[in-house]
Amino acid sequence: MSEARGRRERPEPPEPLPAPTVDAHTHLDACGCETAADVVEVMDRAEAVGIARVVTIADDLAAARWVVRAAQWDERVTAAVALHPTRTATVTEDEFAEIERLAAAPRVVAVGETGLDYYWDHSPPQAQQKWFRRHIDLAKRLGKPLMIHDRDAHDDVLRILREEGAPETVVFHCFSGDAAMARECVDAGYLLSFAGPVTFRNAKPLQEAAAIVPDDHLLVETDAPFLTPHPHRGRANEPYCLPWTVRALAALRGVSDGEMAEITRLNAERVFGLDELPLAAVAETATAADARSS
Repeated sequence: MSEARGRRERPEPPEPLPAPTVDAHTHLDACGCETAADVVEVMDRAEAVGIARVVTIADDLAAARWVVRAAQWDERVTAAVALHPTRTATVTEDEFAEIERLAAAPRVVAVGETGLDYYWDHSPPQAQQKWFRRHIDLAKRLGKPLMIHDRDAHDDVLRILREEGAPETVVFHCFSGDAAMARECVDAGYLLSFAGPVTFRNAKPLQEAAAIVPDDHLLVETDAPFLTPHPHRGRANEPYCLPWTVRALAALRGVSDGEMAEITRLNAERVFGLDELPLAAVAETATAADARSS
């Protein structure tokens, strides 16, 4: 497997979880995966510590094409497809039409990640908001969850969801708000997914938010290869690193590691319909996919 470009060495694996769970948001291509064999290698490492499944996320058109193939290479992998808000400055209608086609694939379980990012200035707010609205419409038309990227844009993200009418299921990936925002999201019926930052020592507002989210609104993720959890912050992240975040959430919420793993697994299976996915497609297309990637 190719090492992720410019990433530091991976940490040693954590102690396996006492129950399996799901990484609700990762980027296997950015972790260095290119071929079916790469994906299997990453997933074997993850499964060895209790990560039974992952949702691998696209943030541009090339990644969207790749994640749809990757979800056919290994039954432990599903996909989400969208254009990241920082990629929206020059989107064409033809490009979005291809995103629409890819998002309809059977093993694509969400439209994402989409939303707003006011931290970076790669795309103007007007373009981000336009394409966020288009992704909201796409999720509603497909009947699939909407997976949101929200960085320094809480008010506008929530406003646009209200204006457009949110899809039935909305997931805030790598939730970054405080307890007040968490309550607002939960009241609206949204799910909150927590990543490595909830383990950071300087993340008290985020930890307070994680402590109050009802069990049925909670997911956990790596966002790998980014946001590696404490105590390995700054090193390369991968789905097998998720147990550190699961254990941090369990401690914050006063439950056992096994309970936390079970809660987040059941929520991911329900939200993304993981037990309803066609698995026959994996066996039928894996050989062809391998041929294309070699």
